[in-house]
Amino acid sequence: MEVTRQNYKDSLNTVYSAIEEADFLAIDGEFSGISDGPNVSALTNGLDTPEERYTKLKKHSMDFLLFQFGLCTFTYDQTKSKYITKSFNFYVFPKPFNRTSPDLKFICQSSSIDFLASQGFDFNKVFCHGIPYLNQEEEAQLREQTEERRNQHANGVGTPSYISPSSKGPAHVPEEHKDYINRVIEKVEALFTNSEKTLDLDPCTGFQRKLIYQTLNWKFPKGLHVETVETEKKERYIQVSKVDDEERKRREQQKQEREQEELNDAVGFSRVIHAISKSAKLVVGHNMLLDVMHTIHQFYCPLPEELITNTSLAELEKQLKESPFKSPQVGEGFPVMTQPRDSSTRPGTITLILFPFFNKLFLMRIIDIPYLNITGPDCEYDHVSWIDDTSAFVSLSQTDQVQIAMNTSRYAESYRIQTYAEYIQGKQQDKEKLNQTPKSWGEDGWMKPHYTSPTCAGFGYPRGLRKRSISPAQGEQGAGDSPITDGWSHCSYPESTGSKKMKTDGVCVNACVPKYFPAVVICSRFPLNY
Repeated sequence: MEVTRQNYKDSLNTVYSAIEEADFLAIDGEFSGISDGPNVSALTNGLDTPEERYTKLKKHSMDFLLFQFGLCTFTYDQTKSKYITKSFNFYVFPKPFNRTSPDLKFICQSSSIDFLASQGFDFNKVFCHGIPYLNQEEEAQLREQTEERRNQHANGVGTPSYISPSSKGPAHVPEEHKDYINRVIEKVEALFTNSEKTLDLDPCTGFQRKLIYQTLNWKFPKGLHVETVETEKKERYIQVSKVDDEERKRREQQKQEREQEELNDAVGFSRVIHAISKSAKLVVGHNMLLDVMHTIHQFYCPLPEELITNTSLAELEKQLKESPFKSPQVGEGFPVMTQPRDSSTRPGTITLILFPFFNKLFLMRIIDIPYLNITGPDCEYDHVSWIDDTSAFVSLSQTDQVQIAMNTSRYAESYRIQTYAEYIQGKQQDKEKLNQTPKSWGEDGWMKPHYTSPTCAGFGYPRGLRKRSISPAQGEQGAGDSPITDGWSHCSYPESTGSKKMKTDGVCVNACVPKYFPAVVICSRFPLNY
């Protein structure tokens, strides 16, 4: 269901019911851009910590606009053994409520707009019919201003919407406006003598409206109701009505009700976010860190700073006892499912399978930290992977650091550095050589080994020292062993550096990240400190 400003109020109860009935929800957002500075690759560096990723997105992404919010509710039907889905597509735009409401500024990124346009995105629905919204602070300020204005009107201060008998004398009218005000007085006097009940004055400036209010307040202390009306073209004019005291009070009550309805309309789409929050339903999404950050920033409150910098238990306990954190009430009775769910089991029950994933946002393009933990300490990381005492795999945060490392080690005698791409190339060459080597069989029926050293050739491992590997090519380990006759293995380098020999007692680490990742493999003849 597409929801715009035109059908939002009529659809709101349907949305509320769908959220209330749902077992879980899914969300997705479309944005006017991603990054106001760094390119996407730099903004989502593979070696970011969760704090660094959050800080970069907070700094470079929050001036863009989330202008389409997708919500899908999932409700399990036990009788049919399937999920019933209800999807809503909200077009969102921060239309100012009035002259004192926030006039939001946002930026666009050409690549994002081009992508959305290529997918048939309807920008007219956003800018012409987008649902307005306010965050909590903006809503509170607007309600406070409305209440203050009502109090001023009740005390005869400011510009009332009805004629009050409190004025002691005529307002001062500048010479250049006297003719205009006199013509207004004549029209109002004529209203009392004819059968018409209302009089619409011509659109005028804010200062002229103020003079009209003050003059009519003094000259006609009773029997009139005066208020400002705004047209669809944003033109403002004054409407004057003949009323008695009872009708005047009724008109004023209607005006306050309209103000309240307009204020609720200004809160707009934020009411849907409030309903999702109050439901406490499970919310899922795909790469949803940016979606969650924009949702909080636009519809709820400014994003917080990273408050937890020390993850030791003692410091965590101390920090979480202070504002803005609040300790939850915890009790026994957690439902546990140890058997697979059958058709009679309601999927809304929290299970041990899902619990480890709660309140965790996936971090895309980060190799060794899979998620950002909203409710606890983040994963610790180590960009040095050890295989044994003399070899390690090191991942680097910047691509240009790889060449620096290679140049540094070019003339070293006690260690060698190789890129992961070179490692893969050498591995492939070793496999090709192995496939071309004829097999020979011993008298006992076992195939004879093609090496004399007790260690594996190429970029293999000493058999007794191999500890672990988390390489993408894990299944190939040991498959590419090439013949060794002198106890040395050949490491393949680019043509500019030539071919190097490396003693196999200083083995290289089997790499653990994709080829494009900035990384080096360090091999040493001596134990490394770690």
